[in-house]
Amino acid sequence: MTKLISYQGEPGAYSEMACQLMLPDYTPLPCLTFEDAFEAVTTGKAELGMIATENSIAGRVADVHSLLQQGNFHIVGECFLPIIHHLHGMPDAKLEDIKVVHSHVMSLAQCRKWIRDHGLQPITKLDNAGACNELANVLKDKSIGAIASELAGQMYGLKSLAVDIADKKNNTTRFLVLSREPKTPPVGSCPCMTTLLFRLRSVPAALYKALGGFATNGVNITKIESYLVDGRFTAARFHLDVEGHPEEVGLRNAIEELKFFAEELKILGTYPKSPFRTSNK
Repeated sequence: MTKLISYQGEPGAYSEMACQLMLPDYTPLPCLTFEDAFEAVTTGKAELGMIATENSIAGRVADVHSLLQQGNFHIVGECFLPIIHHLHGMPDAKLEDIKVVHSHVMSLAQCRKWIRDHGLQPITKLDNAGACNELANVLKDKSIGAIASELAGQMYGLKSLAVDIADKKNNTTRFLVLSREPKTPPVGSCPCMTTLLFRLRSVPAALYKALGGFATNGVNITKIESYLVDGRFTAARFHLDVEGHPEEVGLRNAIEELKFFAEELKILGTYPKSPFRTSNK
């Protein structure tokens, strides 16, 4: 039986490459939007979802964290994919022909300086591979370029006019693997990450006190972000990534201390730590 993993984008997208890299036994299922990729997991159309969450240059992917908060999903894995952007054009185009460049907003942000230095007009598209598809099969205009992976350019018969055009080297995107059911590794079986979602009670120094338990218990926080709740500026929800397993003494104690200051607390998932974290310290 075919096992599907959903992702946002068209064939050739970086998300599809992440699927093939991490879960080659699954068949990638392209989805037009992130909402569609999440829904495929929710409805059982796909067993898993591969969702881009943040990039080392452009930061977090808009809307993804709100979708994580709204759905009943479990994080079961993470994948870090090196991103090498190509500027693709029509087969008869040259770099000096390009006046406009199409791509996903995150890809455009990662190449902002390069685009400006070459005097190009950036146009946002839903997906970078989709931008290649549209250029090759609809627009067919040699004054338009598309920023995408080498794979996407090859799939749609375009020519690479420039390679590795991100504004900084070591450009990397982090993906989370989502499931309807938790797949928590047994404690001690592997190095783990745990993702928490919580909202604090409105008392002075609540965040300072809530995070103090992680410090006193020797738990490393790798990421913390806040999000406004219900469109108001008076309350925030926090997304926290930490090293460790909730059944380990240090993290268990830190979570217990957090509960004293949290109005709501949810563990979104405990999953194997990517080897990328160790190799790129």
